[in-house]
Amino acid sequence: MTRSKILITGASAGLGAAMARDFAAKGRDLALCARRVDALESLRDELVAAHPGIEVAVRALDVDDHAAVPRVFGELRDELGGLDRVIVNAGIGKGAVIGSGRADANLATATTNFVSALAQTEAALEIFRAQNSGHLVLVSSMSAVRGLPGKKAAYSASKAGLAALGEALVVDLAKSPIAVTTLLPGFIATDMAAKAGDARMVAPLDKGVAAMVSAIEREKTRACVPGWPWRLIDLVLPRLPGSVVARIG
Repeated sequence: MTRSKILITGASAGLGAAMARDFAAKGRDLALCARRVDALESLRDELVAAHPGIEVAVRALDVDDHAAVPRVFGELRDELGGLDRVIVNAGIGKGAVIGSGRADANLATATTNFVSALAQTEAALEIFRAQNSGHLVLVSSMSAVRGLPGKKAAYSASKAGLAALGEALVVDLAKSPIAVTTLLPGFIATDMAAKAGDARMVAPLDKGVAAMVSAIEREKTRACVPGWPWRLIDLVLPRLPGSVVARIG
């Protein structure tokens, strides 16, 4: 099934903007939202110029403003005449050692990456249930596979919560016309993710996003992307002894 009207949150930069470029090249209409509306408008102008005939709607949205999420999603749905796919992509990479006096960073991470993702999921599924169709995509992380120590603990936990939400929804919606995909990206060359990992394991942005878009288009329920080496890490990481995992923090 071709999903022709796609909403992406956190679309002003990084993975969100790169996915928007990939889907625009495929001729899809886009609804893009993020906090930085100036960056969204610049991206819209770029995409429309490069791909005449597509429609790109943009809205400012801070996903931590949970009351605003369903309103903005509804406005974008109305502007495009429906939504076939919603990609819950907005997230942050803050974090500190728990108990070190930086609770603000950890609470912000947990809020944006899980609670605000849940708010987006609620809004997307309300739209999909009303129209009896749709594809929900949750952008989690390979950090969800194992609780990581140190300053990555809150981030890892928040992404694990999002992955668990995706698993639950796959079961809930198995007999419905609504599909659910959970993506677990490894290190991909964005400002946020590239700083988190060994440079030898960071995939170029185009390769990483191509793998993400391919998994989305196939509507896989769960996908580690890019496939190498992250499918192997998905198998190995939960089985590593704590002494090895401690070096990752």
